Amino acid sequence: MTLCDMHTHSSYSPDADRDADIGSMAETAARLGLEYITVTDHCDCNFWYGENEYEYPQYQQQDSMMFGSGHYAVSSIREAGRLKEKYPQLLCGVELGQPLQNTRAAEAVSAMKELDLMIGSLHMNTGKPDFYWLKYSSMSRSEITSLLEDHFDELLEMCRVSDFDVLGHLTYPLRYIVGENGIDVDMNRYTDIIREIFTALIERGKGIEINTSGLRQKYGRTFPELGYVKLFRSLGGEIITLGSDAHKLSDIGAGLNEGAEIALEAGFRYTAVFKQRRPEFIKLG
Repeated sequence: MTLCDMHTHSSYSPDADRDADIGSMAETAARLGLEYITVTDHCDCNFWYGENEYEYPQYQQQDSMMFGSGHYAVSSIREAGRLKEKYPQLLCGVELGQPLQNTRAAEAVSAMKELDLMIGSLHMNTGKPDFYWLKYSSMSRSEITSLLEDHFDELLEMCRVSDFDVLGHLTYPLRYIVGENGIDVDMNRYTDIIREIFTALIERGKGIEINTSGLRQKYGRTFPELGYVKLFRSLGGEIITLGSDAHKLSDIGAGLNEGAEIALEAGFRYTAVFKQRRPEFIKLG
């Protein structure tokens, strides 16, 4: 099966291993037999403070490893753009986090000509810490429900107006709520808004990813899992990518076979690879 890893992080991302330089990632992908690897380092727009200093005062004092996002994201994009000539399997991307929380930063990134792929992500609700940092054991059920409602509301608006190509890890909060803390979530209450999210993406010609990182974590499932991939397909979704969300060399390509099987079971026959922000389709199976 021809596989492409469309979501990976190099040492430019503060939460990635320091030995995961872009050249080593491309060489690892080649050894694994991947047809393409896209480096998509983090650009959390609410922690931008980049070379054009589109910082927002309300974010200046936040303590985050992602602070200064603009500097390392722009550097990653430029280096990947240069190295594409050396490594034919390498593509240049970015994981654009929280684009609604600093639209000027999002616009600055999307204007970069080197980009092949932009993944749109939401790691934290407006005014809240990343889902990684929240203390779920001290939250009531209603607070967790409200947190997820706010998350999907912001995701829906993001999918309606923000510039990106593929929506990343739709069910990201479950990694921590369910996987790390063992708190059951009734996802049926969010089916309607997820349907709206998918409809907005389809109307704009956007896709979703099957993010396989959850298979390596306590959560044990992909983001999103099979049922949502089926729903996306049933609504007319045509664009799907596979991504390991690797933050170290040893995770490149991890779970892509399982992700491809999910895509096939959901009714997809092709996975997408983005070049210059346009999808090309590769047959699965």
